[in-house]
Amino acid sequence: MDNFLLRVCKGVPKSHIYRILRSGEVRVNKGRVDAQYRLELGDLVRVPPIRIAEKTTPEAAPVPAAHFTVLYEDDAMLVIDKPAGVAVHGGSGVAFGVIEQMRQARPQGKFLELVHRLDRETSGVLMLAKKRAALVGLHEQIRDNKTDKRYYACVHGDWASDWGRRRAVKEPLHKYLTPEGERRVRVQPDGMPSHTVFNLVERWPEYALLEAELKTGRTHQIRVHLAHLGLPIVGDAKYGDFALNKALARTGAKPGVKRMFLHAYRLKLTHPITGVPLQFEAPLPPELRSFVTELRAQCESAGEGESSAAAQPE
Repeated sequence: MDNFLLRVCKGVPKSHIYRILRSGEVRVNKGRVDAQYRLELGDLVRVPPIRIAEKTTPEAAPVPAAHFTVLYEDDAMLVIDKPAGVAVHGGSGVAFGVIEQMRQARPQGKFLELVHRLDRETSGVLMLAKKRAALVGLHEQIRDNKTDKRYYACVHGDWASDWGRRRAVKEPLHKYLTPEGERRVRVQPDGMPSHTVFNLVERWPEYALLEAELKTGRTHQIRVHLAHLGLPIVGDAKYGDFALNKALARTGAKPGVKRMFLHAYRLKLTHPITGVPLQFEAPLPPELRSFVTELRAQCESAGEGESSAAAQPE
């Protein structure tokens, strides 16, 4: 839906497009939709009146070109390792993101679109399409659950012993806005069906390193499902333990980390044009590796801790 509106509302700022989507002013078949809604033939779209003021103020600052670590590239697609703290696109108070910066860095490219999204504070594997056929093919794989997305998350709390090594969560999720207009998600019976599988990788007193396997792709899905289990992600500013986050972010804290510990480390799919199986991996960033190393060191000195042979990060 967001891509459709950006095409038909030429000259309207992206921030305004996302604002009218969040506020529910855009309707499809008389119902509210969000930016991820996929239009179908025959849909009736209602767009509110939009007035474009004449430009009487100076142009906005130009988008700076940026180069990100490339994990894979060919004529159809581009896969990068997105750092934490960088939005994937502009909007919601963000002037620009990865897609705008990549387009600026590659002015010769005729087509470059995001295939999927990552939260601003999440790092890791991010796909972009360089051809419309590739974009359509990759979206079909995502919609038909033919991709395998895996994340590393370090959580605070006790992984229950009766959960074993694997815990599936199928709690429905509902998106809403806070009184300040901030987007949030909560578990709610009439929410969208959501499914995440968590695999225990390593466990320490008060912390656990998990592998999260996405079966659906809802907004903030991993973060909200873990908070619902009583295992908030370390450093999560929306759904986490705020006092703990502040303590871990202090200079000299050990273990210490100044960001959310959520990293998209692996993605499996088939090439949208050739059909060849592909796997992309982004190594755990240094600041997250350091946090795990500090936890291990503390537990080794105390003679505690437990690890699994599965999916051990380097």
